[in-house]
Amino acid sequence: MTTRKAQAPFRYDIVGSFLRPQVLKEKRAAFARGEIDATALRAAEDEAIRHLVEQEKAVGLRAVTDGELRRRYWHLDFLAALEGVTEVSAEHWSVAFKGAQPKAATVKITGKVDFGNHPFLEHFRFVQEAADGALVKFTIPSPSMLHLICCVRATDYEAIPQYEDEDQLFHDIAIAYQHAIRAFYDAGCRYLQLDDTSWGEFCDAGKRKAYAERGFDLDHIAKKYVEMINLALEAKPADMVITMHICRGNFRSTWFSSGGYEPVAETLFGGCHVDGFFLEYDSERAGGFEPLRFIQNQQVVLGLVTSKSPKLEREEDVIARIHEAEKHVPLEQLCLSPQCGFSSTEEGNLLTEEDQWAKLRLIRRIAERVWKDA
Repeated sequence: MTTRKAQAPFRYDIVGSFLRPQVLKEKRAAFARGEIDATALRAAEDEAIRHLVEQEKAVGLRAVTDGELRRRYWHLDFLAALEGVTEVSAEHWSVAFKGAQPKAATVKITGKVDFGNHPFLEHFRFVQEAADGALVKFTIPSPSMLHLICCVRATDYEAIPQYEDEDQLFHDIAIAYQHAIRAFYDAGCRYLQLDDTSWGEFCDAGKRKAYAERGFDLDHIAKKYVEMINLALEAKPADMVITMHICRGNFRSTWFSSGGYEPVAETLFGGCHVDGFFLEYDSERAGGFEPLRFIQNQQVVLGLVTSKSPKLEREEDVIARIHEAEKHVPLEQLCLSPQCGFSSTEEGNLLTEEDQWAKLRLIRRIAERVWKDA
């Protein structure tokens, strides 16, 4: 009997978010209107997460998530709850999607950044209990997202006095994430993912030009981000897996960045100490597999199945692309997943719940054909 891959990421895996069930959307709308209280909303979230976990198990996933069902956004809810960070309203979203736009909001750095008594710890503990012994994968935004949103995308950034030395800000963000990693580990987390759209932006020629015109050296910032992430990862215990998901935008099946990984590949793939990369590869906007030549000993989870549309990919086409990637990374270092989650914000992508499960069944079938230890 063939032994299954023992450690995450698994041969067929997921990025993290799932479509919010209609009943939960209705409860959230009722809460916004003041018709139900926070306790009732929390009970609805609890029920939805328990049901989701059972569905994830039924489709054969070896690590389950809470689907990010308690969140409005994949990132802002976490970042705004950090110490020294404040959510503020905004006229426009910080990046322009090629279509529908999210509800505008952003965050600002207003004090010393730290993890503190973060509410996401309780979110993890709940899904850990709901998983009933199954491995839980928990997702949070990457350390680089706080700096990117506040200090790079924002056109009105003014450093508070203690962060006039930007290296101090990079250091404090890293230490905050060290505290986060230790806290999640102590709560029982053994599979954590850092979600990151900065690298997608840094791959985009148009965005690189626009940032350069504003005086930003993205190659320098990329090196600082890798240093910051690596400092955070120094807190990672040996039996904890931490991966990174790189995205070019996913709101309502749209996107905001385009371009292959070559501009960041050597710095990121060659220098970042995460255990694996979840890489978007569902369209020509991600370029070819050649940048994977810089991968070291990390696992590479190929996002070859799109979460943006219900159309199912042909199994043979996906398998051919896996073997194309194998020219640059050994097959035993490769895995398969959707290119992103199904619901980066509470609105969700343009497909149905049954469509998302069909995508995951497809990924499992392909993985079991390609890898003996799937």
